[in-house]
Amino acid sequence: MFTAALLTERNNIKINSQDFQVSPGEEFKLSERRTKAKPFFKSKKHYHKRLDESVEELSELQRMHYASNRYAILLIFQAMDAAGKDGAIRHLMSGVNPQGCEVFSFKQPSAEELEHDFLWRTTCRLPERRRIGIFNRSYYEEVLIVRVHPEILRSQGLPAGLIDEPDKHWKFNLADVRERKRRDDCMKAYEACLNATSTAHAPWHVVPTTRRTPG
Repeated sequence: MFTAALLTERNNIKINSQDFQVSPGEEFKLSERRTKAKPFFKSKKHYHKRLDESVEELSELQRMHYASNRYAILLIFQAMDAAGKDGAIRHLMSGVNPQGCEVFSFKQPSAEELEHDFLWRTTCRLPERRRIGIFNRSYYEEVLIVRVHPEILRSQGLPAGLIDEPDKHWKFNLADVRERKRRDDCMKAYEACLNATSTAHAPWHVVPTTRRTPG
């Protein structure tokens, strides 16, 4: 994930990523975050102009990142269905050189993946030095979903007692999940995850998606 606060000022517009950050050590509640952010753009034309500028800036940063050959960057997009993950990835990364960036989507585990521990398939896709990796959903999905749908574990025919072991809660079928019917439970699971895993060097950022591009 991007870990440093980003402060951008162009055309008298300021966007501070810390405004959306989940601060480590502080209790975070999704209910206290707005789902619709105050518009940063005056019009659709202004939005596209700002997007083009940001894409150009990101492209230059990628070139420097690739040339340094010191670190890898991992971006994790985690959200419910239809929250805008695909659109965000498509727009924001449109100026990135595809030779230095890969996007992976994690859905229902394959037969091969089920033969390994639940982190195996994501570990295999971690980016190399000087590359950018993007996870569209991730291993967090496999921990979150069974907290909302424990019946998914029972349907797997696991040995008796295994279901009660949290470290084994990873075998599930996403096709069986209808999380929107249990949105409140999903939000509680997300809160627990964000509070437990947001750190100073890799904080989560909660981005409002009710308003996307201006009309």
